[in-house]
Amino acid sequence: MSTFTGKRMRENAKNRPAQPLAAAEAVAALKKFKAPKFDQTVNVALFLNMDPAQTEQGIRGSLSLPAGIGKKMRVVAFCREDVVKSCLDAGAIKAGGEDLVAEIEKGFMDFDVAVATPDMMRVVSRLGKVLGPKGLMPSPKTGAVTPKVVDAVKEFAAGKVEYRNDKGGNVHAVLGKLSFKDTDLVTNLDAFISHIEKLRPASTKGAFIKKVVIAGSMTPSVQIKYVPAEVAKA
Repeated sequence: MSTFTGKRMRENAKNRPAQPLAAAEAVAALKKFKAPKFDQTVNVALFLNMDPAQTEQGIRGSLSLPAGIGKKMRVVAFCREDVVKSCLDAGAIKAGGEDLVAEIEKGFMDFDVAVATPDMMRVVSRLGKVLGPKGLMPSPKTGAVTPKVVDAVKEFAAGKVEYRNDKGGNVHAVLGKLSFKDTDLVTNLDAFISHIEKLRPASTKGAFIKKVVIAGSMTPSVQIKYVPAEVAKA
């Protein structure tokens, strides 16, 4: 870390809001931090009331945010030969079956998302040890394994957000870029929180979402003033 970066981070930390803020105020606070010269990605982290060790409590999926995320994702598609051209036209950087699997086995990993048709999974399963640890294995839970593979390519290439809980029971996702309008970031944040709240496991007691924070790639986090659904109903 450079001296300049260190000074900036220390100064930003001093100006970090001490109390949770409403979404719009939190986004405004992020934009007041001293920033590097690049357009930072804005991330959200939700700390959940769940036990990751319990399979039935795990959550995983994908979501197209209302304002997009400002990033085009590199998508590969595992599909039959007759669908290859349609997938490429939809935005996939590569598409195919056995040939694409072989290419990845040889080391090709320059992609962000992999999608597949259900009938291709028997072939793709060979890549479990390669794609699994990197979180790139196609899954029906995220919409990445579907008969409508061309539609999936379009959605993920446009920036569809994938999420899954980590070992601590937390969920992280991209909300967009710091250059987005404040209202767009707030809209994306509200949409993501609402979506996760609906995934509340039946066995969860009390509030499901315990804490929400947002942060830029190189800024301190700012806590969102969030009223858990269970409290809101009381």
